Amino acid sequence: MNSKNFTTVITVERTAGEAFDAIKNFKAWWSEDIEGSAHAIGDVFFYHYKDIHLCSVKLITELPHERLVYWIMENQFSFTKDKSEWTNTKLIFDLHQDENNTKIVFTHEGLTPDYECYDICVEAWTNYIQNSLHKLLTTGEGEPNPRDKEGFNAAIANKWRIRASICQDMTSGQ
Repeated sequence: MNSKNFTTVITVERTAGEAFDAIKNFKAWWSEDIEGSAHAIGDVFFYHYKDIHLCSVKLITELPHERLVYWIMENQFSFTKDKSEWTNTKLIFDLHQDENNTKIVFTHEGLTPDYECYDICVEAWTNYIQNSLHKLLTTGEGEPNPRDKEGFNAAIANKWRIRASICQDMTSGQ
């Protein structure tokens, strides 16, 4: 598999602390349909966009105002042959503050051009980071996916919540 990961960068006139807190507020820039928490080591949240994309995400590294690492515990796409692309990949946010700005380097470690979802995922992450997270930090309002249950398969979501809970229990020592 190709070892290239996806990375995108933004710079904002905010402190690293403000950027750090905004990143952890996934509901404000990624999706309003996130359930669970992303605030403390070991926290798990469940992201879903209808029945198109479902994933369980765990916060595994937190260096205040410097770095956040989230592990994709499980993932399911409805539009790829390998439904589990993203599973065991990481979402990494590195923050670098100078006098007046903070540079945020987002890397989806493991998202490579070999994945069938690569092109659409690059487009989506670019929008979420370059547009929505940037707007959240510069205007106070991001552009997350709105809460929308139409077409969402509640039974699948419940199964994922249960599986995420089991995975969290099994990996609590990670």
